[in-house]
Amino acid sequence: MAKRQELGSAPPDSFPQATPRHRHATVALVSLTFVAAGIVLFRHANAAPTMLGAPAGAPAVEPTFTPAIQANPHATFHTSMGTFVAEIFVDSMPLTASNFLDLARTGFYDGLHFHRVIPGFMDQFGCPFTRDPLSPRAGTGGPPPGSTFVNLATGESIRRSADGTIPDEHTARISNAPGTLSMANTGQKDSGGSQFFMNTVHNDFLDWFSPGESKHPVFGKVVDQASFDVMVAISKTPTRDDCPVTPVTMKSVTVA
Repeated sequence: MAKRQELGSAPPDSFPQATPRHRHATVALVSLTFVAAGIVLFRHANAAPTMLGAPAGAPAVEPTFTPAIQANPHATFHTSMGTFVAEIFVDSMPLTASNFLDLARTGFYDGLHFHRVIPGFMDQFGCPFTRDPLSPRAGTGGPPPGSTFVNLATGESIRRSADGTIPDEHTARISNAPGTLSMANTGQKDSGGSQFFMNTVHNDFLDWFSPGESKHPVFGKVVDQASFDVMVAISKTPTRDDCPVTPVTMKSVTVA
């Protein structure tokens, strides 16, 4: 399986590399110097999906949240810590959004657990191995290899790779702002699949159009402050090695 990433925290003065498939994958290898920031890797499928570098310490002031305003499908995430609703950007990110919606509508995410959360940074989710929150493979999984879904904007049938990954969609310049949903990957081209993260602060250094090596396209955003508050609460749950001590379960994801 191609490498996928999962958030993994790293020392504030170093940039972690993607780890083998038996370890927690980490976000896109971020080879940029970020003041007072440690870089974190995301893990996904049999590889480590790359993602955000975690800031060295939570911000003194909670970030300002601005709701999504586009008219698109809405996904409702029912978790053991509350419910949040996000708009999924089919209009501007049709490939990535359609991949997510296909997985959500087929129940792929139901019963999974958040495997990496970092306050003042993000929550990561979407690995099928996290059905068992204690699985040593948590953070290394993705969609079924060779599975298909329909691009809801074009009607085209898209086949995921032999690793279960999809092509990168570097089109709309949507920043990793507070409340957004963004694809995790291994740091390699076309390595995203089912794992994604939820930004609780503005992680613009993870934008695919930023100068650094992290390339994480945003495909959705929560619609209200209450939803954002649930995201932030999940990020602050007690952890061990960034994994929630008390498992945070995704009971179901419904789409309307």
